[in-house]
Amino acid sequence: MPQLKKPADWAWLDGEFVPWEDCKVHVRTSCVIHGENVFEGIRAYWSEDRQNLFVFRLRDHMERLYHCSMKVMRMQVPWSLEEVEAACLELLRRNGFREHVHFRPTAYFGLGEPFAFSSEAVYTGMFITAGPMPRKPAVVQGIQCCVSSWTRTRDNCMPPRVKAAPNYHNGRLGMYEARVNGYDLPLFLNEAGRVTESAGACLFLVRRGRLVTPPVTDGILESITRETVIELARRELQVETVEREVGRTELYVADEAFLCGTAAEILPVVGVDRYPVGQGKVGPITQKVQRLYFDIVEGKEPRYGQWLTPVYP
Repeated sequence: MPQLKKPADWAWLDGEFVPWEDCKVHVRTSCVIHGENVFEGIRAYWSEDRQNLFVFRLRDHMERLYHCSMKVMRMQVPWSLEEVEAACLELLRRNGFREHVHFRPTAYFGLGEPFAFSSEAVYTGMFITAGPMPRKPAVVQGIQCCVSSWTRTRDNCMPPRVKAAPNYHNGRLGMYEARVNGYDLPLFLNEAGRVTESAGACLFLVRRGRLVTPPVTDGILESITRETVIELARRELQVETVEREVGRTELYVADEAFLCGTAAEILPVVGVDRYPVGQGKVGPITQKVQRLYFDIVEGKEPRYGQWLTPVYP
C-alpha cells in the first residue's frame, strides 16, 4: 500500500484539535457510504518578506460553505461560521506552517438514518485538515486540455454550485479520460453542448482583447477565484469581461485561455484537442492576470489587504 508523508501534525474534528492520525470517522457514516459531505478548499500563502501566512478570502469561502453548500444540503452544525473560521486559523498556527498551504473545512453527515438530515436522525459534524501545497510548474509552462466525452452535471441534477464530494465524480471521470489520452485536464460541455469548466477549475478565454467566461447558469461553480479575476481584470487591467455561452470551437480559435481556482490558481491553457491556443504559449493577458493575482495572494499588493487574513500575530 502506498505510504503518504504525513502533511501536518494536527487536524480539527468535531470541535477538538486532534493528532493527524486520530482524525477519523466511522466507515459506516453517510459521509463515507454515500459521500454526504460539503467542503471548501482554501489557500494560505507564506510571505517570506513579511514572515507571515495569509489566508486568501477566508470569509468568502466560509460564507459559501455555510450559506450555499450546507444550506442546499440542509446541513446544520453546532458550530457557528465564526467558530469554524477561528478553528481554521488556529489549526494553521498549531501546525506552524511556513509555506504555501491548502486546507479544507468539511461538513459531513455521520452515523444515523440513511439520507436523513435532521440532527435528531443523523449526526452532523465537521473536520478541518491542512497540508502544504507548493505552486505547480504548470502555471509557468501551461497545460494541454481536451473536450471531455463526459457531460457536465446540471443545476437540477447535481448542482455544481454546491461543493459536495459526489459532484467531483464527474470531474474525476473526465480527468481519467484526459490523462489516459495524453492530456493534462478535461473541459466539459453541458447538455446543450456549451463549454462549462474543467475538473475543479473555471475557464476564461481571451478573444479580441476581452475576457470571455461561461455564466454560472450554464453549470459551473460560483467560483471565488473567478470572481476575483473578473474584478481585477476590470479594475486593474482595464480588460472587459463578458459572461456568456461559449461554443466548443471557440476553444480552438481563442487568442488565449486559462483556468482558475483555489488549487489551480491561474493556470494557462496552451492547447485544446491538439489545437494550439493562440500561438501555443502563455499569452500576455494571462501573464498579467497571473502576476497580479500572485502579488495579491502573497501580500505584495497592499491595496487588496482586505482579502488576506494573517495567521500569525
